[in-house]
Amino acid sequence: MSEQTIFIKEATSEPGILKVEEILNQLYGIERVLVDTDDGEVKVEFDEKAISKERIVTTLIENNFTILQ
Repeated sequence: MSEQTIFIKEATSEPGILKVEEILNQLYGIERVLVDTDDGEVKVEFDEKAISKERIVTTLIENNFTILQ
């Protein structure tokens, strides 16, 4: 299992956080999503054999989220 940390501009309020969690948890291979509401830090635990870091980021961008780092 791998872990990816992504900073998402919209993940600092409840609607944005819920949407991020909903989108990521629907992806095959995602094990866990943890969001720090203070700075929009999202930690994603996933099975790297099922999904790539790039696919996770691409999915967020396709859903109109702003990646900060």
